[in-house]
Amino acid sequence: MPAGWAIINYGRGGSSNMEDKMRAVRLYATWAPKKEFKLGAKDVDGRQTYLGSLVWKNPKLVIEDVDVPEPGPQEVLIEVKACGICGSDVHMAQPDKKGYIYYPGLTGFPCTLGHEFSGVVVKGGPGALNKVTNKPFRGGEKVTAEEMLWCGSCKPCADGWPNHCERLDEIGFNINGAFSKYIVVPDRVVWSLDPLKKKYKGDDIFLAGSIVEPTCVAYNAVVERGGGVRPGDNVVICGGGPVGQAAVAILKRMGAAKVIMSEPEASRRKMAKAFGADHVIDPTKENFVEKVLKYTDGMGGDLYLEATGLPTIVYPGIEQCVWEGRTLNATIVVVARAEAKMPVTGEVLQVRRARIVGAQGHSGHGTFPRVINSMATGMDMTPMITKKIKLDQVPENVIKLRTDRKECKITCLI
Repeated sequence: MPAGWAIINYGRGGSSNMEDKMRAVRLYATWAPKKEFKLGAKDVDGRQTYLGSLVWKNPKLVIEDVDVPEPGPQEVLIEVKACGICGSDVHMAQPDKKGYIYYPGLTGFPCTLGHEFSGVVVKGGPGALNKVTNKPFRGGEKVTAEEMLWCGSCKPCADGWPNHCERLDEIGFNINGAFSKYIVVPDRVVWSLDPLKKKYKGDDIFLAGSIVEPTCVAYNAVVERGGGVRPGDNVVICGGGPVGQAAVAILKRMGAAKVIMSEPEASRRKMAKAFGADHVIDPTKENFVEKVLKYTDGMGGDLYLEATGLPTIVYPGIEQCVWEGRTLNATIVVVARAEAKMPVTGEVLQVRRARIVGAQGHSGHGTFPRVINSMATGMDMTPMITKKIKLDQVPENVIKLRTDRKECKITCLI
């Protein structure tokens, strides 16, 4: 077992009231701030930080019994049916050489992991309303949910930017997530899967529902932040993980002329072709810049997506494409989380009228219902699920994904 890891399975024999307990995959870590860390206004000393990789050390995955939650006012209790493992789950539980986690963002431990989920409403708390009916939940509704729990009252929320809420909580990051049988979430982030019922039968609707969240991350990145494309534009996507794959499908559906995927793993390149990519590049064996310029007849991309989390390696190639390509006004969207600084040459952005934008989250702007409706009318994202597991298998698969990129999306059926 890799250093800095521990997987502990606690038995269930000691509980006297099992209907009030459930098994959950939880992450523990030690609060050990690095010298350069300064406690911010939104950090909670010893409990929560917006700079996870500067604070949390020696992560440990644990499967243990926890209390079944009860919904409070305007909250919904959901029985989880499917939950995918995200790259952020891997990076929160992955120590570097000094034992610090890789994930650089909002984190608070201990915490139940899991945020890409779908399930069935058990009951709503007082005042919890179903968006479909504007009436209280009856129970039995098939739903998914945002993982960004925006407050709705801070200035960014009031200005229409919920992904940048000043009092943000995130499911599976600093509050308990969905690698468990039940989860409680605010009604404002719950979305109906009813549009998917005609296309997906049986439990397949829950598999599709669990893919909505990462697809919304891609939608927010390339449409809301990147501005989308006009039919006939060229697109270059770096990174064939779930977000990159979803971006292929979304941008091709929008009318992109040539969608190019750069990805080292052969199985992910093959998947990108299935989602609509016109060309794929193996950047470990082929010259990325030469291939992009060749496939676009010297124009380069109108939109570039950095979805690898390796900006120091990937960005110089993107920048060279922008410089050598004939396309002006290119947009570079950075969606993958990374602590490393990007090596940016301002002159390239100035001369080529290019811009770099960051993308975080998936909330607001009608993103969830738009993605659900797209999936209901032909944009099938379920092929990215390449492996299905049980709850007790989550920790070992989180570890496996640190080095094994053959699986695109591993989904836990609960």
